[in-house]
Amino acid sequence: MRHYDPSIRVDTVIAGKLRRYHSLPVWRQLLRPFSILLPNIRDLFLVGCGFLQSVVKLFLWRPDVVFTKGGFVCLPVGCAAWLFKIPLVIHDSDAHPGLTNRILSRFATYIGTGAPLKYYPYPEEKSQYVGTPVNEAFKPFSLEERKELKASFGFDPRQPLVVVTGGGLGAQNINDAVVKRIHELLDITSLVLISGTNQFDDVKTLTPQDDPRFQLHPFISGNMHEYLGAADIVVARAGATTILELAALARPTILVPSPYLTGGHQLKNAAVYAETGAVEVIDEIELQVNPQLLVDTITTLLANPVRLQKMSKAFHAYAKPQAAADMAAIIERVMGSIRRGRE
Repeated sequence: MRHYDPSIRVDTVIAGKLRRYHSLPVWRQLLRPFSILLPNIRDLFLVGCGFLQSVVKLFLWRPDVVFTKGGFVCLPVGCAAWLFKIPLVIHDSDAHPGLTNRILSRFATYIGTGAPLKYYPYPEEKSQYVGTPVNEAFKPFSLEERKELKASFGFDPRQPLVVVTGGGLGAQNINDAVVKRIHELLDITSLVLISGTNQFDDVKTLTPQDDPRFQLHPFISGNMHEYLGAADIVVARAGATTILELAALARPTILVPSPYLTGGHQLKNAAVYAETGAVEVIDEIELQVNPQLLVDTITTLLANPVRLQKMSKAFHAYAKPQAAADMAAIIERVMGSIRRGRE
């Protein structure tokens, strides 16, 4: 939140999402009326309410351009923009478009993407690969800087460091794999486990608290880029922003995408970067059955510095430090064409 400007007005609209789970066949989803079917019916009503709210707001504001970033909350706003023929600019962080962006792209004036255009069905004449904006603090650290960071965190700078994170709330199957193989992991590396707030207390009772090779945190804010930047290997989820932050840091990464999220977005994200050898991918369901898979993957990578270097280079090729400026330039270009058309 370092760059948040409190003078910017924030308004909200009601919205709802379509629940559909990649790991469940459609027929099984239909058999869950209280957790899937009925909430989806309710949320269709919420989308309609949000659309009416958006219509009123855009009628009063009369904006030159509407910019949406994806996600279900953007659907009613984008549809209202279409109704008033207001130019719509969208940005798609995921390597494969979600439902909202697939709908809005049909009448979008211009589209920015987080991954190369070949992964999207969007018309090339109105699309541009800009990358995903990340905080400018996420940039590569030199070997000496990484050693200094390790020492500042209390680790032996001569030893490899692995950082495992499942996001703010954590990822239970990743945490469980670390807990079950904590001693094997500490035999080969220093380790930081960012467990998330939900499982922190449970993990704390099952992991060593007096071993200088291990640190457990519920969450890290402020200097997360330093922990990730100091790591020899990062184990993480496959959210679009997380991936591009790690690409900006040029850190060798093992992705464990969630197979349970709507549309299988994380699985698709991970596949894009694995295709070029930029990351390693571990199947979460396999990890749940065989937590040794995490130890074996880390061991293999640490024993192959050439492979780590190639991963770092391939991953960093996806970094787009000018992504925010390029996206802003697209919006300004659209606005400029509108103003010229009015003159």
